[in-house]
Amino acid sequence: MSCCRFLRRLISWVAALSLMAALAQAGPFDSVKIEKVKTSIYVGSVTLTTGVMHRSHGEYSADYHAKVFPYFFQNESGRLWITFSDADLENLAKGQTVYFKGHAENTDKEARRIEGRAVPNDAKQGKIKVRVFVSPKIELIFNTTYRFE
Repeated sequence: MSCCRFLRRLISWVAALSLMAALAQAGPFDSVKIEKVKTSIYVGSVTLTTGVMHRSHGEYSADYHAKVFPYFFQNESGRLWITFSDADLENLAKGQTVYFKGHAENTDKEARRIEGRAVPNDAKQGKIKVRVFVSPKIELIFNTTYRFE
């Protein structure tokens, strides 16, 4: 490979990386909408709804509401946080699957561990799988979609 062709490729690669970093910092990824989702539990279901998640200091956060049918007395609300670095956003923009971790806290101050993965369809949307560890023996798995606002 000639030196000039190598330099052209290097410059275009650096420009592409700079553009992705600028996009991540400029705001197109500041908020994301997670669609309402339902999962089955023993003799029932749990529906999870979040507001639009906003990113600050490498974390997306939003309020959540979980409705448990038919066990309405198990319903809960709270706030959740998902850690998502600039590098994670760049990987999503490249079409790569990104694994993440986070946590939630309900209104009774009970902590929930969160793990998941985002699989992009394109730079703005894709599929997301979220695991919420309610207790050492109870794990809820939600499969839904996300879209950057």
